[in-house]
Amino acid sequence: MRAPKILTFAGSIRTGSYSASLAALAAKELSLLECEPVLISLADYPMPIYDGDLEAEQGPPEAAKKLRDQMINADGVFISTPEYNAAVPPLLKNAIDWASRVKGEGDAFRKPVFCIGSTSPGGLGGYRASMMLRQVLALGLGALVLAEQVMVAGAAQAFAENGDLKDERAQERLRATLRTLIEQAALRAGLRA
Repeated sequence: MRAPKILTFAGSIRTGSYSASLAALAAKELSLLECEPVLISLADYPMPIYDGDLEAEQGPPEAAKKLRDQMINADGVFISTPEYNAAVPPLLKNAIDWASRVKGEGDAFRKPVFCIGSTSPGGLGGYRASMMLRQVLALGLGALVLAEQVMVAGAAQAFAENGDLKDERAQERLRATLRTLIEQAALRAGLRA
């Protein structure tokens, strides 16, 4: 039986992005577990700001179709978001909005199991952004989002030079959350009894 495929990406493409560091760390940890990790960057999926008139004239952009294909082909999705003004960044929201408009076989938001990570230089670890992302995915798009999530507070000092989290307990929470994602994704995909 095949291993579950877990897609991982960050809601920021800024150089030195903490959420990109968390996404890379998640992909690294996933590579040590029983799954097939796929790490992508939204920089490789450029899309205009969502516009209903543009969609009516031209349809969703090719990058939205490619992102949707990545999600529909995954059994699980780990999204790491930064917090911008107590919300998800426009890049991430725009990518989700466009991907949700692509029609095709299957539903890219109802097929995989989703897991949320968040980062912030502040003390809440991106909690408000993670709650907004949870609302968009679960309430807006009907996605199954794990209750478990990963929040990295004080992100400017949280990562070691090798990309791991300096706090071993935080690193272990990440591992445990990813193990749950793999398990739930495998169950949902019928890969494990």
